[in-house]
Amino acid sequence: MITPDYAQLMARYNQWQNQSLYTAAASLGDEDLNAERGAFFGSIPKTLSHILWADDIWWSRFLGNPRPGISMQDALTRFDDLEALQYERDQMDQAILRWASDLTPDRLSQDLEWYSGAAQANMSLPLWICVTHAFNHQTHHRGQVHAMLTSAGARPEDTDIFMMPDLAG
Repeated sequence: MITPDYAQLMARYNQWQNQSLYTAAASLGDEDLNAERGAFFGSIPKTLSHILWADDIWWSRFLGNPRPGISMQDALTRFDDLEALQYERDQMDQAILRWASDLTPDRLSQDLEWYSGAAQANMSLPLWICVTHAFNHQTHHRGQVHAMLTSAGARPEDTDIFMMPDLAG
């Protein structure tokens, strides 16, 4: 089982990596930024939008909030520009940090129950497994964005956790 310390570390890592990707994305022109690059969601902004949408779904479950009222497909084109997307990303990252700071071992061991549109079924798993999945999902798709940014000539920061500024000594 993971610990609250692990969730707090991953919340800080999530924020750091998102800031790196959005800074690198902002260095690109519109054509390079929005080019279809053959990734699962196509472009850099669409993939960043998918990550935000999935976080919104997972953290609504973790917090017991209503599910976001937008489909995965519609979420890909929800934002008109990178600045608006980044603003929402920053808000989500702050919410994840606050959530992680209040997490307890007891809460992590409890089951989370939800309806999965992807599985078309009611689900129930220990929260710690769902939290691990949510952080892994972010990392997976941020890796895709990192590769797309690099191929477009942008230079995001390293992705190694030990390189995080608050850990590097």
